[in-house]
Amino acid sequence: MTVQHFTPEGMLQPTPYHHVAVGTGTKHVHVSGQIARRADGTPVAPGDLAGQVAQALRNTSVGLAGAGASFADVLRLTFYVTRWSPEKIGDFMTGVESVANGIGLRLPMPPASLIGVEYLFEPDVLVEVEATALID
Repeated sequence: MTVQHFTPEGMLQPTPYHHVAVGTGTKHVHVSGQIARRADGTPVAPGDLAGQVAQALRNTSVGLAGAGASFADVLRLTFYVTRWSPEKIGDFMTGVESVANGIGLRLPMPPASLIGVEYLFEPDVLVEVEATALID
């Protein structure tokens, strides 16, 4: 196994992600910030955080696959969410959970950060996802 995810006893639990990832592969894969757009640029799920999280994760999966990786190889995920507030966590997790099985994203997720930002590059973009993976 290239990547091992775990949460040691004594760390905050439960969380929707593991706190630690240990990678033993030799090839790094970095997927840039993915948003809720189809390959032709068409927006997906305007105004819908759950829908945009789901599509951004689907796009991340495509990027990983293009490099010969999958979510099983992901060391870390970073989510940027516009105008974040704690009451949005339900919609955020609905988006994650709606696609997790279909894209091979195990729950709890790999170590992850959710960073609230005021604005992403276009006003309709609510979320962006970045991934770092390690493969042999």
